[in-house]
Amino acid sequence: MLTCLRVKNFAIIDAVEVEFGGALNVVTGETGAGKSILIDALELLLGGRARPDVVRTGAKEAEVEGLFDIDGDPAAKARLEAAGVEADDEIVVRRVVLASGKSRAYVNGQLVTATQLATLTEGLADISSQHEHHSLVHPAQHLDYLDAFADLGTSVARMRDAHSLLEAADRDLRDLEARIGARGEREDLLRYQLGEIDEVAPVLGEDAELGIERERLRHAEYLARTAGGAEDALYARDDALTTTLARIQSELEQASKVDPRLDGLAEQLSGARAVLEDTARDLGRYAQSVSVDPERLSEIEDRLDALNRLKRKYGGSIDRVLQQSENIRAELGELDDHEARLDALRRNREKAWDAARALARDLTQARQRAGKKLGKAISEELASLGMGEAEVTVAVEPLEGRDGELEVNGARLTPRGVDRAEFLISPNRGEEARPLRKVASGGELSRSLLAIKRVLAGLRTAGLYVFDEVDAGVGGAVAEVIGRKLRDVAAHHQVLCITHLPQIAVFASDHFRVEKGVEDGRTRSEIVALDTKEREAEVARMLGGIKVTQKTREAAREMLRHAHHG
Repeated sequence: MLTCLRVKNFAIIDAVEVEFGGALNVVTGETGAGKSILIDALELLLGGRARPDVVRTGAKEAEVEGLFDIDGDPAAKARLEAAGVEADDEIVVRRVVLASGKSRAYVNGQLVTATQLATLTEGLADISSQHEHHSLVHPAQHLDYLDAFADLGTSVARMRDAHSLLEAADRDLRDLEARIGARGEREDLLRYQLGEIDEVAPVLGEDAELGIERERLRHAEYLARTAGGAEDALYARDDALTTTLARIQSELEQASKVDPRLDGLAEQLSGARAVLEDTARDLGRYAQSVSVDPERLSEIEDRLDALNRLKRKYGGSIDRVLQQSENIRAELGELDDHEARLDALRRNREKAWDAARALARDLTQARQRAGKKLGKAISEELASLGMGEAEVTVAVEPLEGRDGELEVNGARLTPRGVDRAEFLISPNRGEEARPLRKVASGGELSRSLLAIKRVLAGLRTAGLYVFDEVDAGVGGAVAEVIGRKLRDVAAHHQVLCITHLPQIAVFASDHFRVEKGVEDGRTRSEIVALDTKEREAEVARMLGGIKVTQKTREAAREMLRHAHHG
């Protein structure tokens, strides 16, 4: 719902801000006052093409800004979230057009391209006129409306689930068939890889242990010399440290006879000497155990090279090599059991095909039945709008198949079934039914879309419907019918209607008048919200023209009373 529209330096508009109501908003005014400029501004806000001629003469840029309430529009919220635009229940859309023709667009302050803007604002407003933003003329929307009219939501959901299951079953079968087709090469590769790993037979953690042993063998002479020298200095030679300590200990023991306090220190020294002697003996045994063994070193180097080759090829660690070995064995087991699995997958896909085909067939039949009812209902609406010879047909046709996609009897199967729908209209008896988008007359198109929206009014709760030229070529009783139908649509949607007819204007819940004047030698247009008295005056003007009499005022008052209370 559009709650506020602000336009600045746009065409003949200097600066206006309009707050719209949630039901039927009507805009009236003298011919040429600039009523349709609102449509142009809204088109620009929805991603329409930016033209430099919309910039008010003398201004550097034109700006259009709209505040939309999307509380009841989950699709809009989903689009914004997917695009990374933060939004709660409201969004601000802003478009700036420079005098050079370049433009900038913002959604909630985030800069977006014109293409992104059109995508993000899709569905926020549906404009029925000779403009671009009328979604109901696009066949892509028609199947949604037909399904909603026929209350097929549950059936479509079941179709979507069945299609998903069929896709998964088909994908699994194709994958296995492809693997079987390349089974010979694949099996040879797997057995080669498994043989390569089994030949080395790696053990978890052995590469670290072998690395330590390799370093010990590489430096065997150095280690033996260091350990032997340490033993010699501590214990083996005549002036070894333990010999010196033994002498000092003996002297302290003699001295303790003079002063007993030295006895404890002599005992401490004895303990230290015992520790050093044990350490020296361990060093001697270590020196004797270290040996230079070129054959063992070569054997370790070869083993580590083999392990490193496996690690480089199969994941970077012994753990991953072993995991790869398990995976290969499992896949080889699957290849050996492929026939049984292939039969099971074929049965699974056939079962999924049967379910999807049945649901698609049921959907097609339900859509064809509902299409006849919908076409008849819309045609009856058109008759009441002064287009009694017009006939609407809802064509339900199979989707064309595409290579590589699922098909049912030559029709492409999608999550929505195998159908496409399109609203076709024959405006006059004997004429061939044509797509809505090819209806030439702006008035015919607007009334056709009003009829469709009247029938489908309760199927959507979000968005703004805009009607321009809906009153073209009609008057009197038909105009009143149009007004009532607009009011009916506005019970479910926000509606904005630009009209020249008082019979339509009187049904407004919010009435705005576009006024054009000259100020400081320049033409400017502004939009004014009307109160009750002003509405009477405006309707009287629309009834009586330039001269408004007491009778026209009374007639206007009666029309307003009848529209809202009759």
